[in-house]
Amino acid sequence: MHILITGGAGFIGSHVVRHFLNRYADYTITNLDKLTYAGNLANLKDVESNPNYRFVKGDIADGAFLLDLFKEQRFDAVIHLAAESHVDRSIESPVEFVITNVFGTVNLLNAARATWEGRFEGKRFYHISTDEVYGSLGSEGMFSESTPYDPHSPYSASKASSDHFVRAFHATYGLPVVISNCSNNYGSHQFPEKLIPLFINNIRLEKPLPVYGQGLNVRDWLWVVDHARAIDEIFHRGAVGETYNIGGHNEWTNIDLIRLLCRIMDRKLGREAGSSEKLITWVTDRAGHDLRYAIDASKLQRELGWAPSVTFEEGLEKTVDWYLENQAWLDEVTSGAYQHYYEKMYAGR
Repeated sequence: MHILITGGAGFIGSHVVRHFLNRYADYTITNLDKLTYAGNLANLKDVESNPNYRFVKGDIADGAFLLDLFKEQRFDAVIHLAAESHVDRSIESPVEFVITNVFGTVNLLNAARATWEGRFEGKRFYHISTDEVYGSLGSEGMFSESTPYDPHSPYSASKASSDHFVRAFHATYGLPVVISNCSNNYGSHQFPEKLIPLFINNIRLEKPLPVYGQGLNVRDWLWVVDHARAIDEIFHRGAVGETYNIGGHNEWTNIDLIRLLCRIMDRKLGREAGSSEKLITWVTDRAGHDLRYAIDASKLQRELGWAPSVTFEEGLEKTVDWYLENQAWLDEVTSGAYQHYYEKMYAGR
């Protein structure tokens, strides 16, 4: 089987590429990535020599390029992760999110439809989305697959639109699709604009820890390795046309998470207990900041047998250990040096 994984040099995508290469020796994986600021081929250094792996630099917003690539490679399946994903950036530049997340997804759907030509047996288009499309919860309840969409940021609106296009291509053309909506991911190789790696790095360097509002926003945290496992199960055994929610069963307020992270870092760095909490700095809340997300992943567990393998505390320990053991990676990413990692190797491709 030849699978196209889009956004495979990013945080979640690199874990998915690695998971599939390590588990399925007879699969060929093509990783298509634009290599924006969040794409880092150093994330895949351990598998780049695998004979079943190929990297292609390209932009999913370029429909003609995609169609040529699909015709040349004859992919059997697509796992679509490429996306602009940072809410703050979407507030500043919403059009970029429409171009990549909406136009890019439609271009992929068109390329798959054109090259599969209605012969859909053994084909699959798997679209990875977010729980943010559902909007915000109060203190009770959870998002299920039937929760109405109510996006509150340009990012979540762009992902909601892309979800609807995927479902429309299934209803209109019979394209064999599946969708998953996941909660907040954390783990190794995450770009340090996101909360957990940002705060690990700031604590390491004794920089301020900026906390929005009162820090009472609640998120459900999913270890990225468990997410890759879930994607594997849904890709292979999920029902065509269905949606599956993926959550970590780990609800934490931001401030409680940050205080836990401070305690872990103080212990691992040999600092006095409580010293890192002094770095917490309160900042003006983000515009349109959703209060609470919580995922009901019971359908995924009931139908496909998936469940998280770690608690948040266990996963956070593993995550902190990775960043402390890979401080050179953090320094290269924060300095921008990582962007030149494969500059010569992929020049002109």
